[in-house]
Amino acid sequence: MKYKTIIMAGLLAMIATGCKHDGFTIEGTLENGANKTLWLEEIAPDGPMFIDSIRLDDKGHFKFSYTPPYRSLYNLHTTENNYIVTLPDKGETLEVTGNYDNLSLTYNIKGSSESVLLWQLQQYTNDGSKILYALVDSVNSYEMQLAGGEIDKKTYDVKKKAMDSVYHAAFVEQQEYVCRFVEENAGSLATLIALYKPFNNRALIDPRDPASIDYYDQVLDGLEELLPDNPHTLHFKNTTEHLRSALARQQEQ
Repeated sequence: MKYKTIIMAGLLAMIATGCKHDGFTIEGTLENGANKTLWLEEIAPDGPMFIDSIRLDDKGHFKFSYTPPYRSLYNLHTTENNYIVTLPDKGETLEVTGNYDNLSLTYNIKGSSESVLLWQLQQYTNDGSKILYALVDSVNSYEMQLAGGEIDKKTYDVKKKAMDSVYHAAFVEQQEYVCRFVEENAGSLATLIALYKPFNNRALIDPRDPASIDYYDQVLDGLEELLPDNPHTLHFKNTTEHLRSALARQQEQ
């Protein structure tokens, strides 16, 4: 009887350990988040899918635990436009900090190497956004000065040309970064996020550009090698095939 009890306890421990290993946890504390709601959502191949929501405690602390059917991307969001993307692996505990009201610009994360990769990508995007916002403010200021007679049209044109040059340099810098990100992180689902990154609502890797297919192929090759049966890989394979067909038709015209 004692022997059976020991075996049963061992089996239960194995089951408990297995469940824990297969899932992940995302927890943390958000400034200005006391008693507010946070949502966990999967970025599924066919679109966003609600997983859970939680009300933060009076200290802004939260904790999500989830066992996914396959490796995927997840976002935490406070509003539709205020979110962060994570890429947790089974058994990982992600620790998130930041400001609830401005999560994407203030968050930090640890406990998941690929989620940190996405954080680095977001930080670079944030740096580009700061340059963009400063340019917009400068152009608006020059337009007001022109309208108010403080500067003439020639001066405005010179300043606008300089701003356009800075914008172009910032775009190219962001573009080069995401291209390197795709090349250096082959096989990671994080490359799907990098591939679709925009700058000022303009695609950094433009699917209408024939050269873009090289980056789509790099992403697909990496995913098929490391995650061949993953739904994201299968969906992206179809996307790449459709893109290749569209580019072929474009070249025939």
